[in-house]
Amino acid sequence: MYPSLTLQALETLLQNRFKEGFLSLKGLPNPSTFKDMDKATERIVQAIHNKEKITIIGDYDVDGVTSTTLMKLFFEEIDYPIEWIIPNRFKDGYGLSANIIPRIIGTDLAITVDNGISAVYAAKLCKEQGIELIITDHHLLAPEVPECYAIIDQKQEECNFPYSDVCGAQIAWYLIASLKNAMKIKINMMPYMELTAIAIIADMMPLQHINRAMVNAGIEALNKSRRPAIKAFLEHSQKEALNAEDIGFFLAPLLNSAGRMDDAKYAVEFLASTNIYDARVRLGRLVDFNNARKATEQEITTKVLAQVNFEDEVIVVAGKEWHEGVVGIVAARVARHHEKPCIVLSNNGEGLLKGSGRSFGECDLFAITNSCRSHLEKFGGHQAAIGLSLYSESLEAFKKQLQINYAEGNYIKEEVDPDIVGKLHFKDISFELTKLVQKYQPYGQGNPTPKFISKNVEILQADTMGKEGEHLRFSFSQEGIVMVGVQFKTREVYEVGSKVDVVYTVNENHFRGNITLQLIVNKIMITY
Repeated sequence: MYPSLTLQALETLLQNRFKEGFLSLKGLPNPSTFKDMDKATERIVQAIHNKEKITIIGDYDVDGVTSTTLMKLFFEEIDYPIEWIIPNRFKDGYGLSANIIPRIIGTDLAITVDNGISAVYAAKLCKEQGIELIITDHHLLAPEVPECYAIIDQKQEECNFPYSDVCGAQIAWYLIASLKNAMKIKINMMPYMELTAIAIIADMMPLQHINRAMVNAGIEALNKSRRPAIKAFLEHSQKEALNAEDIGFFLAPLLNSAGRMDDAKYAVEFLASTNIYDARVRLGRLVDFNNARKATEQEITTKVLAQVNFEDEVIVVAGKEWHEGVVGIVAARVARHHEKPCIVLSNNGEGLLKGSGRSFGECDLFAITNSCRSHLEKFGGHQAAIGLSLYSESLEAFKKQLQINYAEGNYIKEEVDPDIVGKLHFKDISFELTKLVQKYQPYGQGNPTPKFISKNVEILQADTMGKEGEHLRFSFSQEGIVMVGVQFKTREVYEVGSKVDVVYTVNENHFRGNITLQLIVNKIMITY
């Protein structure tokens, strides 16, 4: 099923992911290629000259937090006072909404970042209040778009920006570059690139073309950064340098946890810290939020797994007053565990179910749920992730319709993991291999870390590790060659002496000056 791999075959395979080659920052398109960029820039410059009141409206995820921080830092750098708001997930809902309008009355110019393209009613309210509105967003446009002064969104048909998969922070970065050019001021764009790289990774943009160039430049800037927040994070994580995985698995969840558990403003305040002492205190708060998020997520995941109907092709589970900030992560975990799309809903106690869904495999979760709109109160999202609400009396009808829609979609279950690039023998695992893999970093969406499979491997040792024994450390043997492996977040029990097939990525483990190779185990299939 899987071809035996040579280093040359692996290099060819990885090269083929980058048909356009590796772009550099010199290859970045001009800001003016965005529709309405020049128009928006001119209006913001006018507002600065006329000393108008400007308010930035962000979003509570990492992309929204970093976009807001970028704009805040830029206006601080040019010494122009602005206000900024990030809606509270629990009180305000998403993005520019009717709930936000009373808080921005008196604003002359409102600028959204990472949201606003669906805010038709809120835009109308802005107009009624005499608030001029510029929308910067990267999401898909609905049939009706908001009426406002300018819209910068690469998904607009009339937009000439050549890349469709960019995040909100990238558009904010481009807006800052455009303002810098228009105002003929000298500012260094690299410190802004640091935060933009964090957002590109966290928002799971494909790490190819422009995104790869910006992430590589951003990570390089992060590792030279004088920003107190980055210094505090490096100090906390006991790392000398950051890579894309550190951002995706450690920094991004910390930043996200503020909006999930309380208020995303705390993440902005952390990133914008002006000294190391404030940064440490603010990071400590995020760590507390993240620990609470992990505990809540684990508790709800356990409850959801206990309620799964194994006959359903799309898992739908509802519970009473589950934390709305973590149901999306729980849905993702359950989807991976059962290898099926999953929707997790929380009953607010008054009969309204609100929640999130995550897809699995080829299933277009947005499409099959969209056909159930008659049962839903609110609904939005994309192919892989959705948000929705419905009344409890509609739940059973919704679940039935969803299963029918899935069946009609004729989705083929992937028996083969597309990220497995080939079969590898332990004798071929070397530093030469890891150097080759490193050459094509950063890995993530659109450029997945190469996974390998080794067959007929014996488990010599399988010990629990971690505070609560939630991880496993292995010793594996294949024809007398022994490799160490680690599997994170698993409660599986494996018998020593078992013969297995192992799916893994290869990692260089740096510890006390020693560098060793280890397998990061993704899946273990027992053969006998």
